[in-house]
Amino acid sequence: MPAKKKFRPVVHETPQSREAIRGRAASWSPANRFETLHVDVNDFDVVDVDPEGNERPRRATQYFRDGTKSIITRNNSPDVGFETSLNPYRGCEHGCIYCYARPTHEYLGFSAGLDFESKIMVKMNAPELLRAELESPRWEPQTLVMSGVTDPYQPVEKKLQITRGCLEVLAKFKNPVAIITKNRLVTRDLDLLCELAKYNAVAVNLSVTSLDPNLQRVLEPRTSSPQARLDAIKQLRSVGVPTGVMVAPVIPGLTDHEIPKILEVCAKAGAQFAGYTVVRLPWAVAPLCEHWLEEHFPDRKEKVLGRIKDLRGNTLNNSLWHTRMTGEGIFAEQIASLFKVGCGRAGIGERPTLSTAAFHRTKEQLKLF
Repeated sequence: MPAKKKFRPVVHETPQSREAIRGRAASWSPANRFETLHVDVNDFDVVDVDPEGNERPRRATQYFRDGTKSIITRNNSPDVGFETSLNPYRGCEHGCIYCYARPTHEYLGFSAGLDFESKIMVKMNAPELLRAELESPRWEPQTLVMSGVTDPYQPVEKKLQITRGCLEVLAKFKNPVAIITKNRLVTRDLDLLCELAKYNAVAVNLSVTSLDPNLQRVLEPRTSSPQARLDAIKQLRSVGVPTGVMVAPVIPGLTDHEIPKILEVCAKAGAQFAGYTVVRLPWAVAPLCEHWLEEHFPDRKEKVLGRIKDLRGNTLNNSLWHTRMTGEGIFAEQIASLFKVGCGRAGIGERPTLSTAAFHRTKEQLKLF
């Protein structure tokens, strides 16, 4: 007889009576939509062992090995602008409250809330897996995006250096890569980025949501400061690495007014190209953002949510292709116009097309002997 599935209650928190946690954007963990049972720790039957306590303990970040057998991810979406990507990490300690990737943590049995930013899956063997996949004759040389889901330069990368290991492989094969990050740690790898730049095989995009450090600290609590990202752009451009800015995501009613200034200061720092996306709130991200607004910007909550609904057909999220990245309607048109005019005034051009001309497999060289 087949073994019975173990009963495993899933304990998560709800937003009621939850206060902001220092260093975290999410202050609670919404129920996992794939789990059948959800236990509310604020329920009447749950005993509070420290009713007089005023401070919530910090939640330490935990790291788990990811036993994946492949590293290159493929997609056929017409909205993302690339077909292949690699993600050294699942979950992201940067903890951006609006992150569209939060619901992917639910596939692992975790929550899209605090779990997403405090329980990180690490692919320790990512460089070895990448080397094997690029060596395969089935691999057709093309630009890889790092990362398509979570940031490749989140804090633990400083110690684990998995992203750097992947860049070493890409530099060896001379396979082009486009990097998107909110962390100035990318400048640690200038040597590898310069090597790839010799073959027109790299582009780095610094994601800048706001220039206000006070907003950044609660919106994206463990990312590099806005000034640090500008410094990263300067460093990358000073050594000839193609560098741009992603104004992403634009949050109407909260950050949309900053678009022209972000483009202006990033261009002065050296940014050559730019892109933008409008905030998306799939699944649990919607209630997380609603509660975050109530915690930090209660006076703007209704305005922000109202604008998002205007962009999304009177809902907080619309996953339809061709509109999910930019929204639709009058506010979407205003954002697009602000971005276009801002790029023109700042002198920002189009994204470069990377080259696969120098790609080679190491085993192909051995065949010559």
